[in-house]
Amino acid sequence: MSPVFPMLTVLTMFYYICLRRRARTATRGEMMNSHRTIESNSRTSPLNAEVVQYAKEVVDFSSHYGSENSMSYTMRNLAGVPNVFPSSGDFTQTAVFRTYGTWWDQCPSASLPFKRTPPNFQSQDYVELTFEQQVYPTAVHVLETYHPGAVIRILACSANPYSPNPPTEVRWEILWSERPTKLNASQARQFKPCIKQINFPTNLIRLEVNSSLLDYYTELDAVVLHGVKDKPVLSLKTSLIDMNDIDDDAYEEKDGCGMDNLNKKFSSAVLREGPNNGYFDKLPYELIQLILNHLTLPDLCRLAQTCKLLSQHCCDPLQYIHLNLQPYWAKLDDTSLEFLQSRCTLVQWLNLSWTGNRGFISVAGFSRFLKVCGSELVRLELSCSHFLNETCLEVISEMCPNLQALNLSSCDKLPPQAFNHIAKLCSLKRLVLYRTKVEQTALLSILNFCSELQHLSLGSCVMIEDYDVIASMIGAKCKKLRTLDLWRCKNITENGIAELASGCPLLEELDLGWCPTLQSSTGCFTRLARQLPHLQKLFLTANRSVCDTDIEELACNCTRLQQLDILGTRMIDNRAVLELNASFPKVFIKKSFTQ
Repeated sequence: MSPVFPMLTVLTMFYYICLRRRARTATRGEMMNSHRTIESNSRTSPLNAEVVQYAKEVVDFSSHYGSENSMSYTMRNLAGVPNVFPSSGDFTQTAVFRTYGTWWDQCPSASLPFKRTPPNFQSQDYVELTFEQQVYPTAVHVLETYHPGAVIRILACSANPYSPNPPTEVRWEILWSERPTKLNASQARQFKPCIKQINFPTNLIRLEVNSSLLDYYTELDAVVLHGVKDKPVLSLKTSLIDMNDIDDDAYEEKDGCGMDNLNKKFSSAVLREGPNNGYFDKLPYELIQLILNHLTLPDLCRLAQTCKLLSQHCCDPLQYIHLNLQPYWAKLDDTSLEFLQSRCTLVQWLNLSWTGNRGFISVAGFSRFLKVCGSELVRLELSCSHFLNETCLEVISEMCPNLQALNLSSCDKLPPQAFNHIAKLCSLKRLVLYRTKVEQTALLSILNFCSELQHLSLGSCVMIEDYDVIASMIGAKCKKLRTLDLWRCKNITENGIAELASGCPLLEELDLGWCPTLQSSTGCFTRLARQLPHLQKLFLTANRSVCDTDIEELACNCTRLQQLDILGTRMIDNRAVLELNASFPKVFIKKSFTQ
């Protein structure tokens, strides 16, 4: 046998080791480029023609700038063909989320962030769109018309919303994701990310956004789904193994979408027998607990399978006092909650926002979990949790006697009668009812019994008939109120403002944006400035009557003011705003300047 062949074998092995090492040390950008190379080589047969379609319907979203009763600036504008693109600018026919920038997290009403949030989960809002035909996606284009760059994640779902038969399994798959980046341009663009290939057809696409780096509201006009009816086949040129695919880090995104195999990890009782627990035996129990506090939930589950000592630490209820399950919305189900029960007997903060939709969590599963884990709950986040019904709120009111913060933002499928149960939670200090169907009678009962309220959000609550009555009750009962959101309340007048100003002197934040019945000529804004000296944030968005006198009163009386929104006003001279800025250099003012 020729000596050349052993030498070739050695060189081949050395080449493989080098490739393997390069794959393990590759940057994320190199890995993404490698994946894109494979995806770009996918081919379709001539008979498998590409289907191009615009969104048929918007089926769910977390927030929008517009009103529930109109089309201006609402998510519903994403359905159908473009209204504005390729034009750039601020247009009412586009879809706009409610906030942008970092000021939202800096105002008095901001909640403290949850610990253990995975670094690759940075989504703040989402919108889900359906399309006429199920296809295997080859491209997703987002038509952005103003301040682009907010979209950070695109997902596809296996469920067909138009199918008469419920699916046996619902899967979400990430097509593309990226960390938030700041774009210097504000002009329109057609965003065409390079998406990965998936092995199921879809007609349900989800966009997740993060607007924290934007200088203004992002505006979206339409979403285009490209795809083929038959599953594409990878070309032979890409049949070789990509070394980066072998690296575990290449699958980091999967944990961002869901808790893959997490139930299996929770339930795993068989641990490998090792000779000892290493040096962990020598560390104090408290120190190990402190170290484990830095791990994400999936990492805790993995670590629990290494040895009995670490399994004991990872299952300690003290590790789950603050539990954020929102990043795992795509996989969290009844089984997950069942496996978590024994670990969550001491949980105080629980975030189930965005979870449980499309049958993932049942009313029975949620109720079982709270009956075991609700006694110590102080904070419960349930934003956009559409599995909730009246029974769930009844269980919350009975099982969570210590609850101080409840977020039901955008739970627009909850029936009006369900909100009556909230009145039993007498220790509430924070209540978020943005975009819910709470009615006046239920809200009056809540205000009457929950006198400890400090933060209250009633933005876009369209079922309330008379906001003056609500304001009067707030002024009479909620003396400790610090922040109040009345965004787009349709009928509050100067009488309601007078009750608020006299009854809630501790107010630091007041949102009266898009309240058309308030008129500066009645002196309501002057009253606010004079009677609420602690104001740090005041929103008077789109109130055409705000005038120079109101700005001067704010400058004289509200010395702590940090955020002022008078966007859309036309009666304020630029000089008045400049004088306010001179008096308070740190105040952030949103205004459309007119010459």
